[in-house]
Amino acid sequence: MNTPAATSPARRLGDLLRAEVVGGVLLVGAAVLALLFANSPWRDAYTALAGFTVGPAALHLDLPLATWAADGLLAIFFFVVGLELKREFLAGDLRDPRHALLPCTAAVGGMIAPALIYVAINLSNPDALVGWAIPTATDIAFAVAVLAVLGSSLPAALRIFLLTLAVVDDLLAITIIAIFYTEQLSAPALLGALVPLALFTLAVQRGVRAWWVLLPLAALTWVLVHASGVHATVAGVLLGFAVPVLGHRRVHGVSLSEHFEHRWRPISAGFAVPVFAFFAAGVTVVGGGNLGAALTDTVTLGIIVGLVVGKTVGVLGATWLVQRFTAARLSPDLGWWDVLGLAQLAGIGFTVSLLVGELAFGTGTPQDDHVKIGVLTGSLTAVLLATVVLRIRNAHHRRLADGDRGR
Repeated sequence: MNTPAATSPARRLGDLLRAEVVGGVLLVGAAVLALLFANSPWRDAYTALAGFTVGPAALHLDLPLATWAADGLLAIFFFVVGLELKREFLAGDLRDPRHALLPCTAAVGGMIAPALIYVAINLSNPDALVGWAIPTATDIAFAVAVLAVLGSSLPAALRIFLLTLAVVDDLLAITIIAIFYTEQLSAPALLGALVPLALFTLAVQRGVRAWWVLLPLAALTWVLVHASGVHATVAGVLLGFAVPVLGHRRVHGVSLSEHFEHRWRPISAGFAVPVFAFFAAGVTVVGGGNLGAALTDTVTLGIIVGLVVGKTVGVLGATWLVQRFTAARLSPDLGWWDVLGLAQLAGIGFTVSLLVGELAFGTGTPQDDHVKIGVLTGSLTAVLLATVVLRIRNAHHRRLADGDRGR
């Protein structure tokens, strides 16, 4: 007897992988596993696996597995981000400027302050200034997962604020990668990418869902963007933007954008991001003085202080300034201590910060190892600080809810 689709193992697994907490746990688990391998007697095997080359040389796609993870698998993650960004701007909270102003400005402040702090710490080390964007990113999957674990009684407005902030943060991070971390640009390849992208757009606008039509067009777009010199993850965002959010074409009662996000989010959260984390987070900190050298390097210090202090100051300060000088207001359910906890949570850089670090300094360089240590240390510190504040706020909101029910 066939298992009903509603209760099939594949359906249950997909639903599980869509859960924010599960995605965050897999991400952290992959990073911990990478650290264990990189600091064990099998570290050489881990390095060899990351450097193992596979792919068609004729297309210049004979790349190490670590590069496939960063350029290829993360394109899936950014495709889902593109779907989410477009939906938020056209049908979500970002479509109303009054609701979007505070978290959007907070996202901008949360990128400017860490960048300035990093630059200030590295002024005496000009070669390190290329990494200025590393502490500007917020890991949306990690941050939302932590909030889901901590916030059983926290206001829904806090999650909406964090999601909006993280979505805008991702958009800015993508823009930074495209503009500042593209060293050589091949105009013919970039223009060529517009052809399969246009065909993909035309197909999805007409409601085409057939994988044998869309996947080859998406893959060709990715290949040409990769060949152009622009980081290939940008192709994922462009493809996500192409999928319609509004209109009469629906799939099982939802837009094509929501349908694709429902299908691809489990692959992103359950495979693409954890595999990237596994290859990106492995740094040797035991023996060889690597940890000591990293903690005295201005690159590492700039990242840690940028993520922990810069994000908090930037998000909190920008929110206060907008509320002080405009008509925008926080939700009545939120207090400034809630915003403090959220600002600290925004200091979880991880996925995009590790990616920017690789683009800035190159994979396998001593600076790249120091970036990993800085991102891991800064993100962990941000989690611990946010946990303290949000635990206290969670108890506060629980008492308020219990008091309301007691009346």
